[in-house]
Amino acid sequence: MREESVPPESADRRERQQVVVMATLTVLAGAVDAISFLTMGHVFTALATGNLLFLAFAVAEAGELPVARPAFALIAFALGAAVGGLGTGRLVARHRHWFAAALVVEGALLALAGAAALWRHGYESLTAHPDMLVIVIVAFTMGLRADTAVRAAVPGMPTLLIQMSLVRLILDFAAPAPATPHRRMTRLRFVATVAGIFVGGVLGTLMTPWGTGRALLAIAAAVLVIALLYVLLPRYRLLASELVG
Repeated sequence: MREESVPPESADRRERQQVVVMATLTVLAGAVDAISFLTMGHVFTALATGNLLFLAFAVAEAGELPVARPAFALIAFALGAAVGGLGTGRLVARHRHWFAAALVVEGALLALAGAAALWRHGYESLTAHPDMLVIVIVAFTMGLRADTAVRAAVPGMPTLLIQMSLVRLILDFAAPAPATPHRRMTRLRFVATVAGIFVGGVLGTLMTPWGTGRALLAIAAAVLVIALLYVLLPRYRLLASELVG
């Protein structure tokens, strides 16, 4: 992020806006994983470490766990992160609204995955007939999201993986230190991240009766709305200037 000299009130407002945007994206990531796990054949598309463990269990022949789904999801996630590293790097250099542009790409790919699920399977979930194409598209998209979150570099808010945020939150509450404004903001980020994944998991579970395709389309629409608000609304313009660089 670019360091700028701004009044304390503006800096505080900008930090709160960062928390709102990244927490919302965290909720959506949790929803994506819930939908993936519950309707796409017990596979994660955002939690790459979960797929790595599933793959390890399958290789060790523990039960009847599949090999192909976690393997393809893991590969697609890695490719998404790699492509994001190349493409987003160029956007950062050329476009002041790179963050919104990255979200537009994410929303479009999620919409593509939802449309593919609807076209190939109708309004049903894919639990009985997991669709590798849909899994790969969503996992690739979440790899792109991982790169976007890394480049946004909002401390304690990776939007996908919460273990370190949870541990740091516990340590923060355990540490006997004065509650300074900086510490309160840091704690807010950790709480928003941990709570965001939980809320997203609940939301995604509640969306599963819609079927995989419609659920993914709803999440895609939410991502695109965030991108639009980020660019158009004045209160998001301050955040845009913070994330450029």
